[in-house]
Order: sequence, then structure tokens, then C-alpha cells
Amino acid sequence: MKLLFALPGFHSYDRGAEVALLSVADALARDGESVTVMGSGEDRPDTAYRFRHVPSIRRETFESFPHFPPFRSETAWEDASFAPGLLGAYRPGDYDAAITCSFPFTHWALRRPAARKPLQIFVTQNGDWPAYASNSEYRSFGCDGLVCTNPDYLERNRAKWNCALIPNGVDLERFYPGAAERARFGFPEDRPIILMVSAFIATKRVLEGIRAVAQLDDAFLVVAGDGPLRDEGQALADVLLPGRFKRISLKATEMPALYRSVDAFLHLSLLESFGNVFIEAWASGLPVIGHDSDRLRWILGAGAEYLCDTENQAALVAMVQKGLARGAARSGRPEGIERFSWPTIAGQYRDFIARLLAERASVR
Repeated sequence: MKLLFALPGFHSYDRGAEVALLSVADALARDGESVTVMGSGEDRPDTAYRFRHVPSIRRETFESFPHFPPFRSETAWEDASFAPGLLGAYRPGDYDAAITCSFPFTHWALRRPAARKPLQIFVTQNGDWPAYASNSEYRSFGCDGLVCTNPDYLERNRAKWNCALIPNGVDLERFYPGAAERARFGFPEDRPIILMVSAFIATKRVLEGIRAVAQLDDAFLVVAGDGPLRDEGQALADVLLPGRFKRISLKATEMPALYRSVDAFLHLSLLESFGNVFIEAWASGLPVIGHDSDRLRWILGAGAEYLCDTENQAALVAMVQKGLARGAARSGRPEGIERFSWPTIAGQYRDFIARLLAERASVR
């Protein structure tokens, strides 16, 4: 199959959506599929797919821009700056399927009129509202296949779209229990360390995490992430966690060692589409403290013992204490994590797209 993956952040960011789709693209390419990736970053060594640079303006530039439909966030502004270059680089007839999770501008560019159009595959990495909302720009949404990253999305959309339930994955050759490297990151050796891997945006609730950890006398909080609320978060930590807070930005290659260098993982988003960070932390042997939901219990399975109502600060603080009491007892790879290996996930993508191509051919 000839496949195109397109997203503004490819090779510029290593956040959840970028990591997930690039991992699928790479695994499919290594398995023999013809895969092209278009993004705004630069080519990277050791990737099995072909990369083509398409320029865009970085999302940080747009943080102070007004938000209105369809420019609902700084990432939508970034998406709009990416679409003109994508239109110039994209030749629909070259591909059997085009895959993205970016709406609306990348989505519109990939669906432009053409004599031979590839299958349009939309992945619900950032939510499924384009697939079911009927207001404003969402009325223009359309796809040949919808990859639902959790059962809630599948149930909500299966009657309208051709859907497949496919979770995200984790690189089990990189994320595994192992020895801590605290000196490498400048972390204290004599304190329990809690890690948040979150963007500084309201929905990730990093400020709530700072307030909760402040209730623990000796815990040290590390936040790996950036975003518009970075200054507000730092100011709050300066008051509530003096000498017990560190904000860092790391390359993707350093993330496995970061997970192995802490004692517990905390993520406070109330409802993630999937959340790669949950299974990265779980694969690394950490207790995963998050908001109790059916969706997160489905993801974590046996690893869901540290979930609670995170909007209840007393319950949250108690659960963080419980996680730290267990400590970094990394006795081996967690049971059940194998179902999230990227080759397994990529195989599910391949089977779904192949089925859709076969159905299209039979109709013709």
C-alpha cells in the first residue's frame, strides 16, 4: 500500500499525536509498506519512511492570537499555515490512503478534488468531535475510515462512519523498568519524585498537580512540557513548591530515562482521547495516578489501581501518597503491556486500511 501521513507537527514536536502517528508510519514502513510523511520539521535519521518537509509557522507564535471558529486554538492557526504548502506538495493520485488527525485545514487539503482520490483516514488522537459535531466548520468533515482510539469514540461514531477501534502504542524496546539516572537530569537523590508529562494548557490541569504535590512535605515535582500557562505554573510553584519543582523540555530520545528516574507518574487531564504517556509510564514500571474513568481503566487494565477522583484534592493527595509508598518497585515488564507494542498497533492500521481498499474495489 502507498500511504501518506500528514500533520503540521511531524518532526517539530514529540507530543502524543505526533509520536503515535509517526510510530505507526515507521512500523508500517519497516513491514514493507510504502509510507510518506509530510510535516514541518526536518528529516530524521533511522526512520523507515520517506519524509518531506512542508513549512508551517510554529504554534507558539499564535498563543496570543484570537480564538474563533475555525481558528479555535494556536494549533488551528498552525494548521492553517501548514495547509498551503501541503496543497503544493500533495498529489492525491500517488497514494492509496491519506492519514491525519488534524482538523480542519490539513483535513480539507487532503480531501481536495482529484481524479483519483486516496482513502481518507481520520484518527481521533485529539478528540472525535469533528466526526460527530454538526455545527460550524465541523459540517464539512468527511472520511472513508475513522480510527477510534477508545471504546467511547467507537460507540458514538460507528453508526455514521466506517470505524475501527485501535489504541495507541508504546515502544517496548525503549520504555521498560530500569535503573534511575537522577544525576543526569539534576534531580535530588534524597526525595521522592513525581513526574507530570503535560503541556501547560488548562485541560492538562498542571496547576492542580502543583497544588496537590504542595500538600506533601518532601515530594519533588517534575513537569516535562511547555505551553501558554508555563509562566503561571512557574509562579505558582515558586510559592507552593520552593526548591521542590523543576520544569524541563526534553528530546524524545531522553524520555525513557526520565520515566526510569522518578517514583510515580501523575496525569490530571479529565478525559484524554488516549494518552500515550499513560502507557509509557506504565511500561516503565511506574504507578500511574490519574482521573478515574472507564476509558482510562480500559487502557490500563491491571495497572489502574491508582486512579481516583482527581477533582477531589484530598483523594488525589492520598492516591499520590499511595503511589509513592509503593515506590519505584520495577520488578519487570508489567503484565498486559505487550498488546500496545507498535508493531501490533500498526498491524491493526494495515488490516483496517486494506479492508477499506478491498471494499472500494468490490464496489467499483
